This record gives sequence, structure tokens and C-alpha cells, in this order.
Amino acid sequence: MTDTGARLLAAALAIGLAAIGPGIGVGLLVAGALQAIARNPETEGSIRTNMFVGIALTEGLAIFGLVISLLIGFGVL
Repeated sequence: MTDTGARLLAAALAIGLAAIGPGIGVGLLVAGALQAIARNPETEGSIRTNMFVGIALTEGLAIFGLVISLLIGFGVL
């Protein structure tokens, strides 16, 4: 395998593995928020706000993985 092939394979693995965790995290976060809203509808506003903050922080992990993947793919790392 050439150096370019190994680098592209590493980049694909980096973004693939980096997307698994945030995907599961967002799913669990939204499921928990929907259950909480179903149990106590009066607190929907604060739960929704906290849910979106949590989603943004979780998706930040996927963006870090994307940046690392691009750095590997273009040969910077």
C-alpha cells in the first residue's frame, strides 16, 4: 500500500469513527429530552434549550474528527 493510500484510509477511518460517538450521543440526548418533556410538559422550554446546547457540544466532537481527518488526508499530520 502506498503512502497516499494509507493516508486516505486513515482519514476515512478517522471521520467514520469520530461520527459514531456523537451520533449515538445525540440520539440518547434527544430521546431523554423527549421523555422528560412527555413526563413534565411545563418544562419544555428549558429542556429544549438544554437539549440544543447538548447537541451543539456533541456535534463539536464530530467536527474535531472531521478536522483531524482532513489534516490526515491532506498530509499535514
